[in-house]
Amino acid sequence: MDRRVFLKGGALSLLTLGLSPSFLRRTALAMDLPRAARGKTLIVLFQRGAADALNVLVPFGDRGYYAARPQLAIPSPARGNGTGGAIDLDGYFGLHPAMASLKPLWDRGLLAPVHAVGSPSATRSHFDAQDYMETGTPDRKGTTDGWLNRYLAVKGTCESCAPGAATSPFRAVAMSAQTPRILEGSSPVVAMNAIEEFSIRTNGGDAEKRLEALYRTGNADLIHGSGSDMFEALKVLRAANPLQYKPAAGAAYPRSPFGQRLLQIAQLIKAGVGLEVAFADVGGWDTHVNQGGAQGQLANRLRDFSDAIAALVTDLGDRMGDVVILTCSEFGRTVRQNGTGGTDHGHAGAMFVLGGALGSARKVHGRWPGLAPEQLYEGRDLALTTDFRAVFSEIANKHLGATDTSTMFPGYTGSAKDWLGVLG
Repeated sequence: MDRRVFLKGGALSLLTLGLSPSFLRRTALAMDLPRAARGKTLIVLFQRGAADALNVLVPFGDRGYYAARPQLAIPSPARGNGTGGAIDLDGYFGLHPAMASLKPLWDRGLLAPVHAVGSPSATRSHFDAQDYMETGTPDRKGTTDGWLNRYLAVKGTCESCAPGAATSPFRAVAMSAQTPRILEGSSPVVAMNAIEEFSIRTNGGDAEKRLEALYRTGNADLIHGSGSDMFEALKVLRAANPLQYKPAAGAAYPRSPFGQRLLQIAQLIKAGVGLEVAFADVGGWDTHVNQGGAQGQLANRLRDFSDAIAALVTDLGDRMGDVVILTCSEFGRTVRQNGTGGTDHGHAGAMFVLGGALGSARKVHGRWPGLAPEQLYEGRDLALTTDFRAVFSEIANKHLGATDTSTMFPGYTGSAKDWLGVLG
């Protein structure tokens, strides 16, 4: 087969949906894929738009909360009488009532909330704050790579992962149309909207057979020497049979785009493709107007978010012993409600860590700064008491085995003494 004939008749298109050129140049699938059945996996879920931490993880024990939010505050568990009130966790903090699906995970010791956490940057810009959190370098706009990609590069191989995971083309996967900032960098990353869309296409004939024939005849320059790797990757995904996947244990994922992304992350984990890092994001958290309290805009978003995570945990079953799920948002929102029934850009926020190896079960982590006027950051926001890098570095070290967290977070002066003990 002549290269020019192939191009003329096939109109080659590699549909990799965010697959970086470095993947096509460097990835070597030198692994026995079936061996990568079990290993450590980190799933990062980004809530883009600045989720309102005070109505997500409700400080019903703080009187300042109700004074600042006469319409938006979530009633305390006692005042809610079981309907519309916060779901009590420890007598002081509670979950938004729309997050009821996460309460059983708290009861089982699989859920660790972290409050008053975030970036030390004072920015209230979504773009900058997201960039700082994803690069791991607050107030440094010149950083070119994301902290998760630096982890992949610094770690090199995952000693705590399954055999062959470090050379898998699916070691790091983002369920998104483009590679997110957090995974940009020199290490290979796959980004795709859906598993079934990861394919090789032409507008004429059997694309895979034609491309493979081209590769076998020595014209591999067209695909930078990685054609066999691409074919093997496609075979792995085809074997996973994405269209026929059935979640385990009756797990019911929401039909929303976010719910379906988490379903496919579970599928990749179970397929044994060597998945070590997975990423998904969901927008809609910028609630300046008509935010709602126990019902409304934020409640609907939280219900979808929580139900999707709960389904993922149910679906993975005992595999959660090898999985950590981390949720984060670029910053929180103002303590006081605004004049349009919403909240504005704030400072510290909340995170959730889920997994089967939590250090202190049924504990809300982080030092609570209080919501009295004199305790607020710049007189308007929840004050920061935990740098997000303390949480990220603890998870990278204790769960994935990364030892050089200073390289992962350049300029960060914190150390293990700043870790919260979220993981055992």
